[in-house]
Amino acid sequence: MELFELMSERRHEQLVFWNDPDLGYRGIIAIHDTTMGPALGGTRYWNYGNDREAVIDALRLSRGMTYKAAITGLNLGGGKSVIWGDNRKANREMIFRAHGRAVDSLHGRYITAEDVGTSPDDMEYISMETEYVVGRHGRSGDPSPITAYGVYHGIKACAAIKYGSDGLEGRHVTVQGLGHVGYYLCAHLAEEGAKLTVTDLDAERVARVAEEFGARAVGADDIYSVDADVFAPCAMGAVINDETIDMLKVDIVAGAANNQLARGLVHGPALHQRGILYAPDYVINAGGLINVYGELNDWTADRSKWKAGEIYGTLLRIFELAKSDGLGPHLAANKVAEARILEAIDNLRAVLTRPGFSADEIAVLRGLFASFDRFSRPGQRVPGEKSAARGKARGIEE
Repeated sequence: MELFELMSERRHEQLVFWNDPDLGYRGIIAIHDTTMGPALGGTRYWNYGNDREAVIDALRLSRGMTYKAAITGLNLGGGKSVIWGDNRKANREMIFRAHGRAVDSLHGRYITAEDVGTSPDDMEYISMETEYVVGRHGRSGDPSPITAYGVYHGIKACAAIKYGSDGLEGRHVTVQGLGHVGYYLCAHLAEEGAKLTVTDLDAERVARVAEEFGARAVGADDIYSVDADVFAPCAMGAVINDETIDMLKVDIVAGAANNQLARGLVHGPALHQRGILYAPDYVINAGGLINVYGELNDWTADRSKWKAGEIYGTLLRIFELAKSDGLGPHLAANKVAEARILEAIDNLRAVLTRPGFSADEIAVLRGLFASFDRFSRPGQRVPGEKSAARGKARGIEE
């Protein structure tokens, strides 16, 4: 595995490995970009097949966080961490305290939070070793309700574009994954009168949603071929791939999972060509990031919920841009996110024209600007790239 090649492909700033064999702790922290602020992203606890899978997941997820923060208008960079192991382990305190020490070693360049396989209880353990953690009890807590609220409004925005009305009563939605976010999403959909078909590897979760919301259950592999209006992936990523894309019988793909497209530059256009409206995942699932950003800035719960509700309008603007520029929604979203990052870079570059900086300070600033060139404008050459043609919106799932 060529680590620096993988980092260069996705233009990452930093990749950190931590290991404690006595505890069984194996942690990876990926920082993609800190142009807009410190990197913030959750800790995922997952039993990967090998170390390459763990590294690639951390790199892809952290890059998505950069774009998620930018397009949502939050002054944060993108980062993510993963713990490789069985998340059903009993000795969680020592595992997460070790992870807290890893986070603390970065001195605030990375702030962690909850993600798949972790909980507010785990964030409490991390907080015993570092202050750079959000999503604890008594603060913003579990981000799942806000994430689900944002996804729900994102689905309504998609319906408004596809059907001329954002009403979901009578609409058939298939939900893949019934963890915290999937469960809360089903609650919103059922309350509005949507018809639900669901799946999850956990039979107890399926039984609960079926009983509470009248959902129909299908097998894990059968969810793709259900004839419905909306497919909402709310589990792991890469579920829109070469095998599944032709199985879909829906008008809309809009869900909470990260990195839903196995290959963004292939499967995004494939959805577009089939007439399936895709809500870019890092836009529609930004509620969790909004929730923890609110904690950092002392927002009320109502303000965080209101901000998550803005995902509706953000998606409408992306769909409008996609239509006017002849792009798929995933590329239009990238274009909007990169424009905000470039604006921040321009503002920082303007600092160099102001008097009063020493030669050493200017040298430091020039070094920072050199690292920012990963985000090129059309016609600009990105160091290390063969062509500047990709300066338009680059797919984050390349």
